[in-house]
Amino acid sequence: MNLEGMLDLSASAASPPAGLSASAIHLIYHAPRKQNLNTIALPPAISTTTVLLTASSSDRDPQRTNLARRNQLDRSRTGKGEGRIKLLLVDDHPVVRRGIGHCLVRQERFEIVGEAADGLEAVRKAKELLPDIILMDIDMPHMNGFAATEHLRRELPDVKVLILSMHSNSDYVRRILQSGARGYVLKEASPEELVSAIEMVDSGQAFFSPDVARAALNQFVRRPGEGPAPSQLTNREREVLIHLAEGLSNKEVASALGVGVRTVETHRERTMRKLNIHSVAGLTKFAITHGLIVLRE
Repeated sequence: MNLEGMLDLSASAASPPAGLSASAIHLIYHAPRKQNLNTIALPPAISTTTVLLTASSSDRDPQRTNLARRNQLDRSRTGKGEGRIKLLLVDDHPVVRRGIGHCLVRQERFEIVGEAADGLEAVRKAKELLPDIILMDIDMPHMNGFAATEHLRRELPDVKVLILSMHSNSDYVRRILQSGARGYVLKEASPEELVSAIEMVDSGQAFFSPDVARAALNQFVRRPGEGPAPSQLTNREREVLIHLAEGLSNKEVASALGVGVRTVETHRERTMRKLNIHSVAGLTKFAITHGLIVLRE
């Protein structure tokens, strides 16, 4: 059974079908599942392709960063078999969070410390709860998973992010690597694959589901395309571009980033000049083409 199947199971978990005995219900929920032999885990070397977006040390909260590192050291001293991996579940659909939680709660090594429904809430709860790993959806309101992951990498570099979503095309792979996430698991993956991904990411390795791994390899061997690339932009220019492409006005972007409207206008002009684009519609098309934003269904 894959994770999508677990969602249907968990949605009815509170009210099991009438007429079933306690032993039958136990078998339904606790029957062993077949090992997924097709799982592909890429070695840590793939992380060397990640485009690192350098942030100044002033962007980080040193107390939270030190506490996160101390928590990891304390857990490592107790031994990998004894320490529990603290997880934060982030998805804008409650039934998805419930299904994932139902899948993972039976694992003794995992402890679900909290949930979040969007990127902004994920960043806030990550600072409060300091999880070891965040299971992060991509397509969410207020702040998508990529933006939240980039923010967390600057604020809490020791907290690992594992993307959990339904997309497997090359544009998403590029954004995963750029955001600093440690891996990507498709929502159609088996529970066993998700457990393996969490354990590998916790150990410091990268993990990509088979379809995502193939897209990543294709991305590496493909000849670079012509035209401007997002790598030409600074971190701030990229943030302004993403907000503009998502439909925000200059004033709304300024409020979201905590800067002045004139500063946003300056970054917008520089971005257009670097990309040789002359309209917001063009910026939006560029952002979608390069996987900087996702279209909500």
